[in-house]
Amino acid sequence: MQDALLAALFFAAAVLYSSVGHGGASGYLAAMGLAGVPAAIMRPTALVMNVAVSSISLYKFARAGGFAWRLFLPFAVTAMPMAFVGGRTQLPVAWFGVLVGIVLLFSAARLFLDAVSKRGSSRPARRPPPWWLAFTLGAAIGLLSGLTGVGGGIFLSPLLVLTGWATVRESAAPTAAFILVNSVAGLLGLLSRQPTLPEALPYWVVAVVVGGFIGATYGSRRLGHKALRLALAAVLLIAGAKMLA
Repeated sequence: MQDALLAALFFAAAVLYSSVGHGGASGYLAAMGLAGVPAAIMRPTALVMNVAVSSISLYKFARAGGFAWRLFLPFAVTAMPMAFVGGRTQLPVAWFGVLVGIVLLFSAARLFLDAVSKRGSSRPARRPPPWWLAFTLGAAIGLLSGLTGVGGGIFLSPLLVLTGWATVRESAAPTAAFILVNSVAGLLGLLSRQPTLPEALPYWVVAVVVGGFIGATYGSRRLGHKALRLALAAVLLIAGAKMLA
């Protein structure tokens, strides 16, 4: 029953996150945190599903709005090796819970702000970031992504929008690509340490692929839905508080 419930939660997270070009890892971590899944299983499981959904998001959003290499490449170049390092790093269970809890609370705040504000949705973007700054920020995001089992989109996309480097729509495809390469790098780091994967993972991957296809198809045509983002923010808030408790 728990596996079936998690499949349903993963499906819902994939729909919601892929609608804005994300892979859904923080949502998967939230669901597993609420279900009491062991920390050793959470990271590799979230990253596997992240790879599947971010691939779909990248395809859908790149087809719908094009792909800005300048918003992807300088961040990804340094993020990938650092995500691998983060994936290889084994944090104490207590530290992992705190770090994931902080990431989930950050995700909740970001989703809430997106829902109540339209800042950046139509504002024209300024010039892309300097390469040196993108390299530095990419490395930091990559390391945090590998350590926590997320792809980093929850950090990159608001950064691009709030700094004026991209609009919400312009950031979607590069963010999806960034999540994909970061998730692969982090997963490779984890695989080098022979992580434990749950037996139900193939079924969960099917659930998120279906959810990701639905969400990305809708989102690539019409970004966002206020009520859904607020509901997801509430779930992440509860899960983040639980991980920090």
